[in-house]
Amino acid sequence: MTTRRNFIKKTTAGSAAITIGAMSIPGISNANLFSSNDQLQVAVVGIRSRAKALTMGINKSPNVKIIYNCDVDDKIIEEHNAWSKKTIGYVPKVEKDFRKMLEDKDVDAVFIATPEHWHAPMAILALQAGKHVYVEKPCSHNPWENDLLVAAQKKYGKKVQMGNQQRSAKTSIMAIQDIRNGIIGDVYKGEAYYSNNRGSIGEGRPIDVPSTLDWELWQGPAPRKAYKDNVHPYNWHWFRNWGTGEIHNNGTHEIDICRWALGVDLPETVTSFGGKYTYQDDWEFVDNQQVTYSFSGNKFITWNGHSRGQMKPARPGRGATIYGSKGSMELSRESYKLYGLDGKIIKTELESGSSATIDTMGAGDLDGMHIANFFNAIRKDEPQNSPISDASITTMLCHLGNMAQDAGETLKIDTTTGKVLNNEKAMAGWKREYESGWEPKL
Repeated sequence: MTTRRNFIKKTTAGSAAITIGAMSIPGISNANLFSSNDQLQVAVVGIRSRAKALTMGINKSPNVKIIYNCDVDDKIIEEHNAWSKKTIGYVPKVEKDFRKMLEDKDVDAVFIATPEHWHAPMAILALQAGKHVYVEKPCSHNPWENDLLVAAQKKYGKKVQMGNQQRSAKTSIMAIQDIRNGIIGDVYKGEAYYSNNRGSIGEGRPIDVPSTLDWELWQGPAPRKAYKDNVHPYNWHWFRNWGTGEIHNNGTHEIDICRWALGVDLPETVTSFGGKYTYQDDWEFVDNQQVTYSFSGNKFITWNGHSRGQMKPARPGRGATIYGSKGSMELSRESYKLYGLDGKIIKTELESGSSATIDTMGAGDLDGMHIANFFNAIRKDEPQNSPISDASITTMLCHLGNMAQDAGETLKIDTTTGKVLNNEKAMAGWKREYESGWEPKL
C-alpha cells in the first residue's frame, strides 16, 4: 500500500533468531513506532471457529487490516475465505505455513487461534520475528512453556495479550473496583464453574491423512501420532498430546476472574477430585472435575467443571461467584450482580452487548473490546487488560489443577515459581516431550 507506514522504523542491534522445525526465523526490530493514524496489519493463524470471533473483533477496530489468513487445512481455508468475503468484505492473503508469513516485515501482530500445543511455540516464534502477539487461552501447553513465553516477551519487548476477554468487560472492571472499595467486605472465596453436555468422541480409526491437510505442520512441536478420524478439527482438545482439557479450554476464563477479584497470584496448595464418568471413548482427561486452590490470607478458589452432563439445579453455562464478609457478586460475560448476605439482589449492571458462553466460537462484544485494548497498547502504550505476565499466572493455576488430578493428592506449591514442592510424580508434568528439532528455545 502506498500509504503504508509514514513513520520512522528504528532497528535494534543484536536481534536474535530461533530455530524450530528446521527453519530459522530472523529477529526483526522490536522498536517499530506507531501513531494512532498508522494502519496496523495483522495475521490470523488457525482460522476455523474461534478465529471468526477474532476476525470480527479485529474488524471493529479502525485502521486495522488482516493481511494474512494462515491454516494448514485447504478445506478450512476455502470456507474461511468465503466467510471473510461476506463478513469483512475482503479476503486476506493465504499462507499454509505460518513461518513464511513471519518473514513478512509488513505484519505487525499475529493472532493465534491454533490447537493449544502450538500456542506458546508459535507466540515465541512471532516475538522473535518482531511481531506483537494475541494468543488464545491457554497461553501454553505445559508449565515449562508458560515460563518460556513470559521470558520471551521480556526479552523481545513486544506486546503479548491472552484471549481471556472478560478482563475487558466493563461490568467486570466495575465489579473489581467495587470489590477494592469494600462493597462486599473482605473477599475470601471465588467459585468458578462451567457446565456443558458434550457428547462422545468415539474411538478413532486410523485413516489416511486428508489430502487437504498438512498433518506434519499441524503436529509441529508435538511427538508424532498416526492420524485418526476423531482428532481434527476440534476433538484434539481432549487428547494430551495436543490439548489441555476443560480446565484450560474453559476454566481459564472463570478461574481468571476469581483470581482477579480476590487479588491473588500463585496458590499455596492445589487439590483436585474428578474423573471420566460418562462415555467410554478416546477422551483422555477428566470430564467432571472440582479443584480447590488455597492462597495466603485465608482465601480460596474452586473450579467446578462439568463437561458432560449439565449442572443441576440449573445454572447459566458458565460464571464466577465472589464471596465476601458483607455479601457476594455474580460475574459473567453479560453482567455483574450484587447480593447482600441475605441473598437479596442489590443491583445489576449489564454489558451493552452480548457474548456467547458455551459454543466453540465464543464470539461477542468482549472480543472487540479486548482486541481494541491490545491495539491501543501497541499504538499508544496504554496498559493492557491481560498482559502475558499476568495471564500466564492464571494459565499456571490450570496446569496445577491438571497436575493435582494426575498426582491424586494435594500439591504444595512454591508461590514464587509455581513448581510443586517435594513431589517428583507431579513435577513429571512440568514439561512435555517435543518432536526432535521442534522444541522452542529463546
